[in-house]
Parts: sequence; structure tokens; C-alpha cells
Amino acid sequence: METIIRIEELKKRYGEFTAVDGISFDIKRNEIFGLLGPNGAGKTTTISMICGLLPVTEGEVIFTNNNRKDCKTKIGYCPQENIFYPKLTCLEQLLFMGQMYGMPSKIVKQQVLELLNLLGLNDKTHVRAGKLSGGMKRRLNICLVLIHDPEILILDEPEAGLDPQSRILVRDFIKTISKEKTVILTTHNMDEADRLADRVAIIDHGKLLISDTPQNLKRTVGEGDILELVIENNNENARKLFYESIELLSLEILVAGNFPLFLFLFFPGLHFR
Repeated sequence: METIIRIEELKKRYGEFTAVDGISFDIKRNEIFGLLGPNGAGKTTTISMICGLLPVTEGEVIFTNNNRKDCKTKIGYCPQENIFYPKLTCLEQLLFMGQMYGMPSKIVKQQVLELLNLLGLNDKTHVRAGKLSGGMKRRLNICLVLIHDPEILILDEPEAGLDPQSRILVRDFIKTISKEKTVILTTHNMDEADRLADRVAIIDHGKLLISDTPQNLKRTVGEGDILELVIENNNENARKLFYESIELLSLEILVAGNFPLFLFLFFPGLHFR
């Protein structure tokens, strides 16, 4: 599969604080690439550098077929926060965004109706955005970043705050859109990464811990379930005691971050219900 983006030794510093610490990976065309890690791991900072919202301290973001300036118009970025004009209807919102990209009115109108239908908002065309439910607002935001038909779609925590119905709809949409576009998403939810991503990079405290397909990550440890565990405000003594308990239970630590304690634990032969 063709590589579309290469990340090489990427770093971001704020004074003495290092938010992203020398991570490297590549992203293939028409794949769903997941950045998995706890809050504050550096996921949002990483994607902000990829799409040009933040300057890079060190390292490179390389778009293999285009220069970085040209690529900005080929990226659709959906941040964690919903951003729209609450007093405009869904239709008005999307038409305005299309015009901002200089798209012909006829093409914009057709694109708007297709997106609203794909994301289950076709019956909300003339409803003001501020009156939508939380899940519908999130779906509208995804429509807004797709209006100019970008090649690369970057989604920051796309399922955050979604109700079950919206979560299923968004997951199905992401899988469908990845047949035509490259999708990069961030999540702190291992189940979301497993269900959606073709490949996953696990990040903690700005460092890349491991990167592979979900299947290969699970295959390395055999059959069983994986528990994601984050313990806040732990000290060194508590950390030592916890690791001793893990050893007594014969559990395997797949990935371990620093403080706060961030672990993926493997339970061989067990399946949680």
C-alpha cells in the first residue's frame, strides 16, 4: 500500500516541556490510522503538527506526493470541540463553508445533500445547529470538514460524547469513507481503535510505545482479553506494589507508560463480559 504521509523524529517542545518526543511512523493511502493513548499523551499535538496548525520543533512531516502548502487544502480536520455557527441551519452552515473554499454553488449544494444523508442529518437540513443534540452536532462537524472533498480526513476523538446510535453511525461512516480517503483518528478508547483502525500507534507522554495492526498486537500475546488501566496520582511505592501484584497474578504488561500509571494488561484465556 502506498505511503501518503511520513512522520520522521517529530518533536514539539513548549519551553522545557516536551509534548511530543521524537515519534516516527508512516500512514498509507486509504487506511484508517489510529493514535491511541490517554489524555495528555500528545495525540492532539501530533495531528495538529501534521495538518499545519502547530509548528514543528524538530523532525519532519512529509507528504509524499505533494508539498506541505498544497496539502493544506487536501486535509479535513475535525477537532475535539464542535465548531459551527449555532444560529445557522445545517444547510446554511455547509453552503457557507463550501463557498469559503471557492466551490461552485451547484457542486456545493449536491455535496451538502449527500453529506447530510450519509451522516443521518437529512431531516435536520433546515434546523439551526444550536438546536441539535450533542451527537448530531458532532456529525455536523464531520460534514463541515468534508465539504471540500479532502483526500485526508483527521478526526480528533470522533466518538467523544456520542450516544450509542451516533457512535454506530459515525463508525460505519468512517469505514465507508476510508475506501476513498485516508483517515487519521485519535482516541483514548482501545475498543474504538480495535474496531476502526487498520493500524494503531500507541502514544504516552509524547513517546511512541508500539505501532502495528490491532490483529498483530493481539496475536503477539495469544488468546485472551486486554484491559486498559490508568491510575492517577500514584507514587513510586504504589507503583511498585501494583507491579508486584501483577506479577503474582501472572498477568502480562503489553504497554506501560509513566505517570500517571498507564497500562495495557493481558489476561490469558479470559474474556470479560
